[in-house]
Amino acid sequence: MGNSVSIRNIISVACRECRILKKNPMYLFCMLIFPVIVTIFFTSLMSNGQPTDMPVGVVDLDNTSTTRSIIRKLDAFQTTKIVKRYTNVSEARNAIQRNEIYAFLYIPEGTTSELLSMRQPKISFYYSSTSLTAGALLYRDLKTISTLGSAGAASSVLQAKGLTESQIMSFLQPIVIDLHTVNNPAVNYSIYLNTMIIPGCLMLFIFLITVYSIGTEQKFGTSKEWMETAGNNIHNALIGKILPQTLVFLAIFYGYMMYVFGILQFPHPGGLPAILLLGLLSVLAAQGFGIFVFGLTPSLRMSMSICSLWAVLSFSLSGTAFPLSAMSPAIKSIAQLFPLRHYYMIYQLNIFNGYPLAYSWINITAMVCFIMLPVLVVSKIKKAALEYEYLP
Repeated sequence: MGNSVSIRNIISVACRECRILKKNPMYLFCMLIFPVIVTIFFTSLMSNGQPTDMPVGVVDLDNTSTTRSIIRKLDAFQTTKIVKRYTNVSEARNAIQRNEIYAFLYIPEGTTSELLSMRQPKISFYYSSTSLTAGALLYRDLKTISTLGSAGAASSVLQAKGLTESQIMSFLQPIVIDLHTVNNPAVNYSIYLNTMIIPGCLMLFIFLITVYSIGTEQKFGTSKEWMETAGNNIHNALIGKILPQTLVFLAIFYGYMMYVFGILQFPHPGGLPAILLLGLLSVLAAQGFGIFVFGLTPSLRMSMSICSLWAVLSFSLSGTAFPLSAMSPAIKSIAQLFPLRHYYMIYQLNIFNGYPLAYSWINITAMVCFIMLPVLVVSKIKKAALEYEYLP
């Protein structure tokens, strides 16, 4: 019995694991409560899609109807809110340094007269990139309003000279840009970020719970009982222990996907089969990696530390915040060792863009390899369960 996989032993271990899950509140929090809180928190945090009404200041030394019109148009932008007018640049700069505003527009005296006489006046805008998203969005708004202001003044002058509207437009905008944002026309940051942040957090919980559930057998001196229930077969022991967790995490992962793709209507032209496959691969790959780490270092404290570090690094190396193609070749190679990187590629290719699964066969293969990793360390886990003593 000790050398063969037995369905009866697997079921016995799974039932034993269910009793452990029910008795220990750690599992309730890390497998149910925290994943739900993370999902609701991040989707609510970015519910508007983009930051709105970010505070901006104005230094208007010209104070004419033209400059006031420019300021009103700037305030009308969704991401910008004019909160205060300053008397000089120094005062506005100090306000940025005190984090009262993210940016300010400086309009020097004589701007309107120079605009009307076509002498190319200079207006300035200053913005802080301490917050990258706020800086980028406000730079876009400030640059747009500066361009619109000069175009409006030029249009008035050209109309006074008798040019038609079509002639004016061909002069002001000789090339018309036809812009198409693929699959996310609203440039919703929640779609870009939450489809990676939340799965990354879920994988973190899976890493930790997988390692914790095996390591606590050693810590509480129940590992021999665990192996006896499994008929002294490590495959029975691992499959039975992981099976209840797999079912719970699959329910959580699919619940998250149903919430973002079904209720929040995140774009998913790839369809349901790709979503279901990705959820299954993600849960099993994270569990396989957790078992592998514990097999490499059969210590509860060390293996949980490694899994935590791996999960945190995966956010940077997945390619969401910064493209992997722009990183060094060494970092590109290391990034392939993170399940979240392959999750991102499968999601991006097959769900977000709707390409066939054949386009991501390398990443699917990598996820399967993560699932198979425990095969390399099962003998070491068995030895640890039967022989090692827990060292606090």
